[in-house]
Amino acid sequence: MNIAALQMVSTPDVDRNLDTARQLIAQAADAGARLLALPEYFCLMGLRDDDKLRIAERDGDGPIQNALAEAAARHGVWLVGGTLPLLAATPGRVRNACCVWNPQGERVARYDKIHLFAFDNGRESYDEARVLEAGDTLVAFEADGLRVGLSICYDLRFPELYRQLMHPPCDLLVVPAAFTYTTGQAHWELLLRARAVENQCTVLAVAQGGLHENGRRTWGHSMVIDPWGEVQAVLAEGPGLAQGEVSLARRDAVRSQLPALAHRRL
Repeated sequence: MNIAALQMVSTPDVDRNLDTARQLIAQAADAGARLLALPEYFCLMGLRDDDKLRIAERDGDGPIQNALAEAAARHGVWLVGGTLPLLAATPGRVRNACCVWNPQGERVARYDKIHLFAFDNGRESYDEARVLEAGDTLVAFEADGLRVGLSICYDLRFPELYRQLMHPPCDLLVVPAAFTYTTGQAHWELLLRARAVENQCTVLAVAQGGLHENGRRTWGHSMVIDPWGEVQAVLAEGPGLAQGEVSLARRDAVRSQLPALAHRRL
């Protein structure tokens, strides 16, 4: 299956971000991609953390969700919709949700980010728990015969999440993200390649990449990584595509010559 990461440099304006997403979806579909993914916070990189509350939608209905469903159906693609804020049970909180639509525009999966990012190096500080409510359920779905596991950004640092997704083994792991420039430069590729190697499957990592209007700089480097840990495609910064293939023949060769998944004891 041909797959594509749709890298963005999202703004505080939802409509502008949706226009960019539509353009990238069309571009990827025209280039032959069958499964496409948008980055974390594709719809809004706000001026304040609580801007997410202002645009939060109810589960299953809202202009952002409707736009993605329409785009999936129009182009006949599997669309992993990055993340968008969905209303949480806790007042004043939202879930950072990754929703997936099939080529008919029907929603087939929703994963809520489990691990909430916090970072403070004296110059930069973030704490997602100020406005986010954590999820608690792992999610995988079937797309054209492939088992696809979902995760979001900071989840990448927790290999046990991916190990749990490998029952049964996934063929593809998707990681929408908005890594900071600092943490991305240090750890992004290292962690992604490790997840591909230890789980012997393709990883589609789709990032925010550049200097945002709110002053934040994200690392970018959206990637497609094969089951041996080789990088098929990478886009350093700016909006655009990183495109590659999920090859079952490659998966089978890797798992046959080094049957690490079969050797698991824990």
